[in-house]
Amino acid sequence: MSTHLPVADDRDPESAARTARLREALLAAGFTADGLLELLGATAYAALARSETVPALRATRSDGPLAALVRLFLLQQPVAAARAGEALPLDDCLADGWLVRDGDEVRATVDVRPYGGPEGQDWWIVSDLGCAVGGAGGIGRGPADVDRSQLVLGVGGASTTLAGLMLRPQAGAPAAGPHFDSVLDLGTGSGVQALHAAEYATRVTATDVNPRALRIAALTLALSGAQAADLRQGSLFEPVGDETYDLIVSNPPFVISPGARLTYRDGGMGGDDLCRTLVQQAAGHLNDGGYCQLLANWQHVEGEDWKDRVRAWVPRGCDAWIVQREVQDVTQYAELWLRDAGDHRAGPEEYAARYEAWLDEFEARKTRAVGFGWITLRKSGADDPSITIEEWPHAVEQPLGPAVLGHFARQDYLRETDDAALLAGRFKLAPEVVQEQVGLPGAEDPEHVVLRQNRGMRRATKVDTVGAGFAGVCDGTLPAGRILDAIAQLVGEDPVMLRDRTPEAIRMLVEQGFLDPVGGAPEADADATTEG
Repeated sequence: MSTHLPVADDRDPESAARTARLREALLAAGFTADGLLELLGATAYAALARSETVPALRATRSDGPLAALVRLFLLQQPVAAARAGEALPLDDCLADGWLVRDGDEVRATVDVRPYGGPEGQDWWIVSDLGCAVGGAGGIGRGPADVDRSQLVLGVGGASTTLAGLMLRPQAGAPAAGPHFDSVLDLGTGSGVQALHAAEYATRVTATDVNPRALRIAALTLALSGAQAADLRQGSLFEPVGDETYDLIVSNPPFVISPGARLTYRDGGMGGDDLCRTLVQQAAGHLNDGGYCQLLANWQHVEGEDWKDRVRAWVPRGCDAWIVQREVQDVTQYAELWLRDAGDHRAGPEEYAARYEAWLDEFEARKTRAVGFGWITLRKSGADDPSITIEEWPHAVEQPLGPAVLGHFARQDYLRETDDAALLAGRFKLAPEVVQEQVGLPGAEDPEHVVLRQNRGMRRATKVDTVGAGFAGVCDGTLPAGRILDAIAQLVGEDPVMLRDRTPEAIRMLVEQGFLDPVGGAPEADADATTEG
């Protein structure tokens, strides 16, 4: 079977028309995320997402165009040419190389996976055969005559996580707010992030060190009906020279490995140097006010605080929000990526030798664990940048892009607002924040009060009775100082002392997203009492 990639050239009217006919056929057959769920059922659908194919094979024994497409493009099974012709424009697919003929049957040359866009769009992600992400077996061998190190993976957990974090224009946002007209997808792979960016950016540039990835990304965009990206080959920022962007996104080859066996995951630099280099160079390629978002791994080195390590990566003049989502000790980490490469299927001696190589690498670098998380930079130009580094392994709401923008907007507000202005300001309790009281049954007062978010980061924080009372009253109508004066009267506390000690708690509630500052100039707080 030929392993040449299909052709989908939007510059050629005939090729573009053939690709459009293929897309229309996929839609007509219901070869979409919703259509797959309906055909396969929840159990087989979930198994397929883990790259376990047996349930889907059982569910597609029936006739019909959708079952034929699932067998061709997802399960990589041969299908009778006559049956395929009922589901697809067969001559077009053979001419452009999506299918190849094998006697009376046809086979797919690439994996094509339905993928739902953020607003219900029906898209398709193209990747190499056998290289869907997930499952206990690790990455497949891929086409026989393709260098395995150059294989291109499909959409997986990392790419969907980044897509959920990815910033995009917000409905109703002021004209002066962030805009993302130009987007760079660095290390595009199968083109997932470029596909998202093509929905709103007027200029999308996608780079990859692997030329095969660029060809597959072009297929993803064309088949999904998206605008073409400017595709460039090269490592890190080399392909874009001195160009700058409003948004840079990257799902880079962040794996900390003892070598560069697989291009999609191994960056070829020692330790976490690739992620560090990407972060440090990003500021030079951002427009003022621009953002860079990436997934990263970082070392937990003996005798070193991991927060200090990643803090040192942040370029001068950039705000940053760095969230560690998971930590694995070096044995867990090595085993994860050995399975990913399929090394567990090798002989015991070969597997042990490769395992030893990973542990040797970590020992040489005094690495005890590896952290995984998200990094967002903003080129603010601030002399006193806001750098937030935290560990948050709990579930969050996706898409999280609006929460990311909200975080930086709150940091701006807090940086520009002194305590006097804070007390003169007005606040509103964020949507879907609930209060929980914890204490013994029948107790008159709770042991503590917890505010919990059901949106965004889904944080929870303990507050005292004053903090709970303050948050509960915040509806945007009264200045914070006046609310505190009323609380002081209710609890019998000196209002001056309450005003002095409360701004820190208000700042925490704002920073973590429990309270939203209400726009407009703060009201004059004529009744405020201040110390002389």
